[in-house]
Amino acid sequence: MKKIHLSSLGLLTLALATMTSCKDKTEKTTEDSAIETPVKSEISVTPIEDSKMFPGAKLTVASETATAADADSVTFKINYKVANFELTQHTEGHHGEHMANSGQGQHIHFILDNKPYSALYKPEHEVKLEKGSEHYLLSFLSRSYHESLKDKDAFVVEHFKINDKGAYEKLAEPKEAMLFYSRPKGEYKGDDTKTILLDFFVVNTTLAKDGYKVQANINGEEFTLDEWRPYQITGLPMGENIIKLTLIDAEGKAVSGENTSVERKITLME
Repeated sequence: MKKIHLSSLGLLTLALATMTSCKDKTEKTTEDSAIETPVKSEISVTPIEDSKMFPGAKLTVASETATAADADSVTFKINYKVANFELTQHTEGHHGEHMANSGQGQHIHFILDNKPYSALYKPEHEVKLEKGSEHYLLSFLSRSYHESLKDKDAFVVEHFKINDKGAYEKLAEPKEAMLFYSRPKGEYKGDDTKTILLDFFVVNTTLAKDGYKVQANINGEEFTLDEWRPYQITGLPMGENIIKLTLIDAEGKAVSGENTSVERKITLME
């Protein structure tokens, strides 16, 4: 067998050649990754048109009480009056055919402290609250597919507390600009995953191109909304999705204060 012997000069030449070859491969890999085509997002947010209207619809609070539940908490009960709007009736036509639609019909959204709402199909509700706690409550009339009525008489916003003795105390009506999150919520399956309702409620302000806006961050992508109206989200991937809504001012800065930014997680399933 013929053996190959390398001199010192030959070894040096071989080492340099190997280093050059490795460098070329590294540079090629970097260049290749730099020209990769980014994945285009499929998510879009667009306004919803022609929602069914309810002229004269009105929601008012008839009574609110707090009764002792245990040593540290009370049962808070609220009763409403509803006019020119029928709870449990299915909202005819419009978006109920292609969006998640409640089989129990029209209802009231009860949003306490900007937590996920409770859908009320009767004009009453009760919830357990701690003594010595302060709360914001937004209630509004909702179509069966969960889109809010945004008329001035179709909602009530309140600020109250349960004092240390467990009594209900109504506080001064809030005057500051606030943002409440309503939809989307929870889990969506099958056809309901194709078009998702994005609906929120602004209080003590309006939205405008040169004024306050709502910034919707959906899975890291930002959408600026300058009209207070319902929107639809399409192109969301299956699985968990994160949606954050933030009230921003004319300069694009987040508004400070209570109820100005809310984040939710929803899940889409086949």
